Amino acid sequence: MPCIEARGLRKAFGTTIALDGINLRVEEGRILGLIGPNGAGKTTALNAILGLTPYQGELRVLGRDPWAERDQLMRDVCFIADVAVLPRWMRVSQALDYVAGVHPRFDRAKAEGLLAKTTIQHASKIRQLSKGMVAQLHLALVMAIDARLLVLDEPTLGLDILFRKQFYDSLLNDYFDRSRTIVVTTHQVEELQHILTDLMFMDRGRIVLSCTMDEIESRYVEVTVNPDRVAAARAFKPIYERQVFGRSVLLFDIKPDRGVNPKIDRQQLAALGEARTPSIADLFIAVVGNLYAAQGAAQ
Repeated sequence: MPCIEARGLRKAFGTTIALDGINLRVEEGRILGLIGPNGAGKTTALNAILGLTPYQGELRVLGRDPWAERDQLMRDVCFIADVAVLPRWMRVSQALDYVAGVHPRFDRAKAEGLLAKTTIQHASKIRQLSKGMVAQLHLALVMAIDARLLVLDEPTLGLDILFRKQFYDSLLNDYFDRSRTIVVTTHQVEELQHILTDLMFMDRGRIVLSCTMDEIESRYVEVTVNPDRVAAARAFKPIYERQVFGRSVLLFDIKPDRGVNPKIDRQQLAALGEARTPSIADLFIAVVGNLYAAQGAAQ
């Protein structure tokens, strides 16, 4: 059974279409990165999944209708919109008491064990903690809940690079066990590339790319070539090209059924220059940039 499945999911705010009939399927035990610019519809999609907003179309999360069955669904779902959102007047011990009192699947001993790895004191008030420490506290509270689905919307926004790395390392090593599912949105895509199993790009309410990370490695190739090899590289019809320190970086889609140069392969491209798998950021710019270019040409 898929963890999340949507068909024709649509949401409009007045004349603004936030979700434009999207279809998606997220299997259990996966870590999905949902990437897109501001206004792409990511948060609206997450709100629909969490039962926080009504929608049109079909949507099932853990086999339930999130809008009609939200109370039952949230027993199996955790959500972090911003790791710094905790009542500032609370003490750390009170935060533990509160979650233990409201969530039947909270394992206080596990939360205590996670906090023992930090310098956070139980008697401290949350307003006395640094933003990074609040992130650690929030993560400890969430990871101690036996949830089947964890939804993270920009969870490391405003944190420095050290705490961002610690956050994702803890998420992967202390929480994810291949039976849980994680959906995360972020603009800091390079920092979570190593933990993702699946990737989805959104733009203006639509899903413009959906694939596994293994498919990215087998399908896309980025090649850095010297000026004398650019013409030969362009003959293979790259989907995107940029300049870096006087050299051309070309990105290719080598999927056989894409209809352009179906015989192209990684070895041919490697002979032209330095070949590698593109980063998520570079792939996103290529895919979304091409969409904007195509729409501009059609106008």
